[in-house]
Amino acid sequence: MPKNTKLRDRGRALAKNHKIALAGVATLGAAALAFSAVPSGGQTTTIDAASASPVTYSSERVKDVRASVTDQLAVASVKVEAIEAKKKAAAEAAAKKKAAAAEAAAAKKAAAERKAELVRQAKEAASRSAQRVQVQQVAAKATYANNLDGWIRQSLDIMQSKGIPGSYNGLHRNIMRESSGNPNAINNWDINAVNGVPSKGLLQVIPPTFNAYHVPGTSWNIYDPVANITAAANYAADKYGSIDNVFGAY
Repeated sequence: MPKNTKLRDRGRALAKNHKIALAGVATLGAAALAFSAVPSGGQTTTIDAASASPVTYSSERVKDVRASVTDQLAVASVKVEAIEAKKKAAAEAAAKKKAAAAEAAAAKKAAAERKAELVRQAKEAASRSAQRVQVQQVAAKATYANNLDGWIRQSLDIMQSKGIPGSYNGLHRNIMRESSGNPNAINNWDINAVNGVPSKGLLQVIPPTFNAYHVPGTSWNIYDPVANITAAANYAADKYGSIDNVFGAY
């Protein structure tokens, strides 16, 4: 018996249409339900089941957040303090370095000034020495007459080189009083002669005084005119300040 394929296909079509119809009814029902929830003013309100649920916060989590922020602020503060301390230390080190450099420069300048002063003093000393040598050379080359005038002038040059005060007039005045210009004069009658040490020469010097006040560079002969004058002038300078201050027996 042949199968009725038409009926089978028709049944399948009806089943499919039935499913579509049911789906449409369900959709319309859902739409109606949503429409019934719209307020009369025409505004729609969407209710989210998840948002409708109450939200809860953990107090422990809030505390952790606050503690974390506080820690971060503390760390930042420590970093700022460390940076400031580092800047301060660098500034102090720079100041110390600058002060040390200034002190070193001042010491160097002072040393240079001392060195310059020593050099200047050495030059001045050398110049004075050269001048003294020149004066001595001139004095050595000078010629003096072999008489009272020449003896006095030669003695004055030696006295000047040795720093012994006295003038031509002071020497001449005392020589004329003591010996009248005789280099070989001797006093055999005063107290010195009685004591065995008579006065001798132009300025009548006793041997002990001549030996004590002898001027280097002159003769040791007490009768030598120049040696006698310079030794007597040296003695007078020691006792009276200068031969110029002597106006009598001395």
